[in-house]
Amino acid sequence: MDIRFLESFIAVVECGSVAEAARRMNLTPAALTQRLRAVEQDLGKTLVARSGRTMQPTIAGLAVLDAARDLISNARDLRAIAANGEPAGQLRLGATATALTGVLPGLIATLHRQHPDIEYFVQPGASADLYHRVITGELDAALIVRPQFAIPKSTDWLTLRQEPLVLLAPADMAISEPHDLLRHMPFIRYDRSQWGGHIVEKYLHDHGITVREILELDALDAIAAMVDRGLGVSIVPDWAPPWPEGLRLRKQVLPTSTWREVGILFRRSGARSAAIQALVHAADRS
Repeated sequence: MDIRFLESFIAVVECGSVAEAARRMNLTPAALTQRLRAVEQDLGKTLVARSGRTMQPTIAGLAVLDAARDLISNARDLRAIAANGEPAGQLRLGATATALTGVLPGLIATLHRQHPDIEYFVQPGASADLYHRVITGELDAALIVRPQFAIPKSTDWLTLRQEPLVLLAPADMAISEPHDLLRHMPFIRYDRSQWGGHIVEKYLHDHGITVREILELDALDAIAAMVDRGLGVSIVPDWAPPWPEGLRLRKQVLPTSTWREVGILFRRSGARSAAIQALVHAADRS
């Protein structure tokens, strides 16, 4: 049985949708459905079925789910184990949207030159989701916003960037008193469900600023585009470039000791620990 086909089954269970699972795995829905049907034919059982608007595991699907995850994990570990302590095998990483474009490409390029036997799987996502995937062992490491609570002893943390908060305004708007501008102009908010959005909310609260909110978004590049179109002002972390091209923005660092800390959350041990440590070492020297 092809391990990739089992991965497709697990993705459908986790996403509750063939279409969403296909996007995650960079497949067409038809190709993913073929993989799923192949697994079901091998096992002689239907593993998922539609329930309302979502796909849910059947009794047979639930019965094999944990074993399928263990089988996939063990298969991924084989190459790393065979390398006998050398960095090799598949490194499973997570990255937020800004880290995915601003930090991860250079890091993987450096690591690939040093350790060409490492392969990569990258899962985009929000910091909170990627944090839990590292804690449960689904990912080996993730580039995320540092949580505001203690991390488990099974993991460790390396800070890569400290990003100050900046006020974004259209390029033709004068910024003399940032707090007055925030109180009187329409405000485009960084999603409060995101860990970075928590930091912005704390800044507003600490300075007693009540804003006239018109939008709340979890995509920083989209917030910058909205400001460029003159829809309002915003507070965002000064994230790693590239920023969207062609935007005309005025950017001013806000007077605060609060910043967004971005780094790598990584597992301390496991079959792929050599590859994880190589990643951390490369990041620490970059």
